[in-house]
Amino acid sequence: MRQVARPPQILAVSGVLDPQVGYQPDGALRRHAVGLAGVSGRPTKVCFVPTAAGDDHRHVERFLAGGVIPGDDLDRSVLTLFDRPNVPDVRAHLVGQDVIWCGGGSVVNQIALWRAHRLDEVLWDCWQSGVVLAGQSAGSMCWHTGGVTDSFGDDLDVVTDLLAWLPFSNGVHDDLADPPRRTAYRAAVASGAIGPGYATEDGVGLHYTGVELIEAVSALEGSSAWHVLPDGSGGYQETRVEPRQLLPS
Repeated sequence: MRQVARPPQILAVSGVLDPQVGYQPDGALRRHAVGLAGVSGRPTKVCFVPTAAGDDHRHVERFLAGGVIPGDDLDRSVLTLFDRPNVPDVRAHLVGQDVIWCGGGSVVNQIALWRAHRLDEVLWDCWQSGVVLAGQSAGSMCWHTGGVTDSFGDDLDVVTDLLAWLPFSNGVHDDLADPPRRTAYRAAVASGAIGPGYATEDGVGLHYTGVELIEAVSALEGSSAWHVLPDGSGGYQETRVEPRQLLPS
């Protein structure tokens, strides 16, 4: 049983696509997700859900070997759906977790498979019961109303058929150094193709309690989050959301 009651929480993260050699800042964001669970006196139960990457065995092996989320204080498990769920009772397994971390990949394929397995319903119950939901890239966008994605091919397309538990759109990998996603996200908000929302540069996460953004956190100095709105004249306006800097993991 959990030691403390927790509100519904989501940590939506842009992972670092091109980390420096020998430096993996993502670990601080993932450890932050563990910290949000507030578990003491026992290992924190963390389940890794790599649906967006097609349950890639390399990601699974890395997580179980202590990667993805660093630390020896975790009770680690994985939920895979190919070619069938790897646990006998998916609902019981996930509701019993403290943190569920959803990896990156194709958000379109992720949502389709979750709905086919009714995993969206299970994850809703987990969220409402206090399990911390977290993830990067596809594992960030999925909780929002829409965004831009390369799930359909090399070009960036608008996607709006996401879970929409958070009433905002979401832009990931929103970096000035790699502007296509940044530009496409703002154009989609400006045109009304997606609603207003929050974008994160690499290494930045958005912490929501319920549907309220509590804060942005960053594992990379100088990286930011942005609140992006249509300006009513076919353009957009943006406001920088100053993140709290996390200590290295």
